Amino acid sequence: MTFLLIDVMPELGAVGITAVVGFFLVFAAVAYIAFRLLKRTVRMALRMAIVAVILVVALAGSILIYWKGTSASTTSRPRPTPTRAR
Repeated sequence: MTFLLIDVMPELGAVGITAVVGFFLVFAAVAYIAFRLLKRTVRMALRMAIVAVILVVALAGSILIYWKGTSASTTSRPRPTPTRAR
């Protein structure tokens, strides 16, 4: 029964936008922590590459969540047929 609920995606409201921003901020914090932890063991170029990869994943995930949340609009649903003849 739950497979039917997975197909239906509600519109992205204020809660969804907050989730997208929160998702990005969590990954930004992970990138910052990784940058600080790799301070002495790895060169600056490699540190920046690792941080860039983490931020690209965060950005791609945020865009995907936002895109999937806004794609469930009225254009994807068929218009109801009129039941009454005039």
